[in-house]
Amino acid sequence: MEYEFIVDRLISIGSCSLLSILFVCSLYVWGSHHDRDHSATIKKRFLSVFIVVLISPAFVYFAVNKAALEKRTLWELLGLRKEGLVQAFVMPLFLTMILFSGPIYMQSYNGLLKLYTEPMYWVNGAKNLIWLRNHVVAPLAEEFTYRSCMLPILGQCFEPLTAVFVCPLFFGAGHLHHMIERMRKGEDLKKAFIIVSFQFLYTTIFGTYSAYLFLRTGHFASTFIVHAFCNHMGFPDVQELVNYEKRQRTVTACVFVAGFVLWCCLLNPLTEPAWYYNNI
Repeated sequence: MEYEFIVDRLISIGSCSLLSILFVCSLYVWGSHHDRDHSATIKKRFLSVFIVVLISPAFVYFAVNKAALEKRTLWELLGLRKEGLVQAFVMPLFLTMILFSGPIYMQSYNGLLKLYTEPMYWVNGAKNLIWLRNHVVAPLAEEFTYRSCMLPILGQCFEPLTAVFVCPLFFGAGHLHHMIERMRKGEDLKKAFIIVSFQFLYTTIFGTYSAYLFLRTGHFASTFIVHAFCNHMGFPDVQELVNYEKRQRTVTACVFVAGFVLWCCLLNPLTEPAWYYNNI
């Protein structure tokens, strides 16, 4: 039994590692000399990750214990379900907006929030390849690969919460390739290493949150919409607080803290599996 358990764990970790390598390598298979924001590079990478997304379910099918597939369909394991779909879109997004109360308040204060009420903002965004990459393609491809496909594989040999913390390591490591791109632009090794190490840290933290949402809701939709929203908001620009007057700075800081505390209080209630008909 112990030998079989070790073998299953090695198969799970090996499958996730191979899937992660395949995803990252697909970004460089074209050998483009342009940077990542060039339209030609973006279009080629769209095609690459689309192919990886099509291939990824095969990893789940062959790596997951067949007993699991007898109880649930492959699509259910991947979080592609219609039961609780509306809740999966709305409630995790609302929960994450609470976490971002501080940045949202800052956007309200500086007037940026009004921009999102303009229809042309969304029309122009849909025509922009970088916007589409950040808000649609990257969240879709990354969440499907790193959450929908990897968590069912890891879940068969790890405790659920352990899998939630193991899975993001593949996601964080999958961003280390940005170091190569930064050095190609002329950044020195030390600066590139510091920036990419920070990226690894916050992408791993986000990956943990996203994996937890997938575990609780059993829906790919919940992780996709939250990832898209977080990409839209970006990392909170706390340095902007320095430019605020003392009173406004204090109020904004309180909103940051209140949002985090409220998020902690609502994390489990708003991700209760029963809301999403999740018995997987």
